[in-house]
Amino acid sequence: MERVLDVYKQPYDEDYPVVCMDESPKQLIEEVASTPIKPGQEARLDYEYIRHGMINIFMANEPLKGKRLVEVTDYKTKKDWAKFVKQIADEMYPQAKKIRLVMDNFKTHDVSAFYETFLPEEAKRLMDRFEFIFTPKHGSWLNMAEIELHVLNGQCLNRYIATKEEAITEVEAWENHRNNKNAKINGSHDIVVGNDIKMNLCY
Repeated sequence: MERVLDVYKQPYDEDYPVVCMDESPKQLIEEVASTPIKPGQEARLDYEYIRHGMINIFMANEPLKGKRLVEVTDYKTKKDWAKFVKQIADEMYPQAKKIRLVMDNFKTHDVSAFYETFLPEEAKRLMDRFEFIFTPKHGSWLNMAEIELHVLNGQCLNRYIATKEEAITEVEAWENHRNNKNAKINGSHDIVVGNDIKMNLCY
């Protein structure tokens, strides 16, 4: 826990960015029983719907820079994770010397995923680009990517979305808007009370 908090308190360094990464499932649901609005009538909504399976939302955000990358995938396997982390390295931070990646201890978050997904030379290159910082067991709430996922769900995904393609369109629009807004998270003013940690966060 202290390791995560110490990393959050570090000043911004473009050569060693602190990036938070997490993922979240999203159920695809098609609405089938709405009544179109007519003159003089309010919209009528029934709760009948059709389930179309699940998708996964990968989130990476740099709290001090107000920068984020979001990817919609069918699954969240080790290979999906490895490909997303490669995007972080090559698309978000191609010039960084070392990326300090904060994430939870989920079983897919392992360097072996690089070797299962890429050729050995590429796997070693990616492994050398990162310093992995894991949140403690039952302490995933320390990961600031959860905050960004909460904002994404509240502003973009809190309604029926029927297809993966629709989700991608909506998420890309949200990502562009939020990046252009430079929305940052300031977690440097943590208040420790006994064994409890309350994070005083500014958006």
